[in-house]
Amino acid sequence: MKIPTHIAVIMDGNGRWAKRRNLSRTFGHKKGIERVEDLVKNAKEIGIKIVTLFAFSTENWSRPKQEIDMLFSYLKEFLVTKKEKLNQEGIKVNFIGRRDRLDSKLLEEIRKVEELTQNNQDLILNIALDYGGRWDILDGAKRLAQAFSKKEVSLQNIGEEEFSNYLALKGIPEPDLLIRTSGEMRISNFLLWQLAYTELYFTSCFWPDFDKEELIKAVEDYSRRERRFGGISSKGD
Repeated sequence: MKIPTHIAVIMDGNGRWAKRRNLSRTFGHKKGIERVEDLVKNAKEIGIKIVTLFAFSTENWSRPKQEIDMLFSYLKEFLVTKKEKLNQEGIKVNFIGRRDRLDSKLLEEIRKVEELTQNNQDLILNIALDYGGRWDILDGAKRLAQAFSKKEVSLQNIGEEEFSNYLALKGIPEPDLLIRTSGEMRISNFLLWQLAYTELYFTSCFWPDFDKEELIKAVEDYSRRERRFGGISSKGD
């Protein structure tokens, strides 16, 4: 089986998973965050090296404040209770996205887990928090413009590879496979630049139910595909 080096995941369906069980949406988010630990473990076991998770988008601020506060509370609890285990298992944790709108206590836990795990190499876990693909590209363009104004770069030397160094996933290979749960078939402003040639996999499984078996299904589907990057198929079409 051909294993992708980097998978990106849109973790969707927590609220609907909870509703079908007559539970609160916030409980669904709690179960969704708990599923992250399982995904990291399963990805590592099958040989995936990088996992990028869409945890909270720039558009998610439109949700009820109580739901947002609970989601961030669960995330903070996850970081507090799991950071030592993640470190022991060789997981490097990075957060991508805006940080100016996050609670100071959550930011402190983010700083702690990033600092603790910065030298780990077994698997990279990127968590996209207050992230949007359009924001990422715009922010990269602004930082490139600042570098140009300081005469640190020449525009003649800026190509796609150089520009990608101004984006959130600087220095990390683009995702081979994007997985979205819950049956929705869109990328929802996630990694717009980086997903240009990524294989897409959509499943009706809600995120809290996305276990190792579901991950293997996605990887098996990916392994049957031929990635051409705009070239010609080996079959000639």
